[in-house]
Amino acid sequence: MAGATLLHSSPYTLSSFVARRFSLQPGSYSRFHRFTSTSCRLSHSLRRNKPPRLAVLAQARRGFSSKFSSDEFASPDDLYIQEPLKIVEYPDPVLRAKNKMIGTFDENLKKLADEMFDVMYRTDGVGLSAPQVGKNVQVMVFNPVGVRGEGKEIVLVNPRVTRYSQKVLPYNEGCLSFPQIYADVERPDSVKVDAQDINGATFTVRFTRFPARVFQHEYDHLQGILFFDRMSDKVLDSIRKDLEALEKKYEDRIGLPSPEKINTRKSSPAAIGFGNS
Repeated sequence: MAGATLLHSSPYTLSSFVARRFSLQPGSYSRFHRFTSTSCRLSHSLRRNKPPRLAVLAQARRGFSSKFSSDEFASPDDLYIQEPLKIVEYPDPVLRAKNKMIGTFDENLKKLADEMFDVMYRTDGVGLSAPQVGKNVQVMVFNPVGVRGEGKEIVLVNPRVTRYSQKVLPYNEGCLSFPQIYADVERPDSVKVDAQDINGATFTVRFTRFPARVFQHEYDHLQGILFFDRMSDKVLDSIRKDLEALEKKYEDRIGLPSPEKINTRKSSPAAIGFGNS
């Protein structure tokens, strides 16, 4: 899900998603209803501290239907954590790789989600997707407050957007995979999502304003889309040198050409890969 500074380009412009140096107003959550399932609350510290809960309307129902072939589902090896997770930076190809569906909801998945929250808080994040820590699976975690023990920890597995608003707003975004790089991205103001929780229960939820922004940023990662893919050419030009520097850093570290170059980038309309408007 980035960065640090409130800008004046829109009344809702927020700093991006890897840092939490902003204040969230109660109005931002007016339509963000509480999950009926408590299984997404993975942190024991949250239970002890009993922080205020964001609201998320979720209609849990078993039997998540899918028409995916078996090779599109993650294996136990895909979820197994052998070494401490760390942030994958652009232009590592894992950020563009296909992310497999989750079909087995076990301790490996719970451990992955727990570890992802740990990385997110340690890096001052408010959201994180599995490919950002080197795991190409359909899992994201976020807490719009960005502070352990406060806000609401949310885990979404196999999410898909079924509706999105026609109202589109610009925000100043950043990304843990693009350290210290921030720029405006336009996204729909609200989205309706079908997903599964950490135990496999299916639910439907509607996110608006800042939670919708965080979700869409992380959802893009699960589709292999990076935040600069959605920037206008003019906005992209403002960070082009920074992206080229990351490409060079990768080449120096790996000793091979960058798997992608910003100069060959193609822009993406704001709602590509989404459901109905």
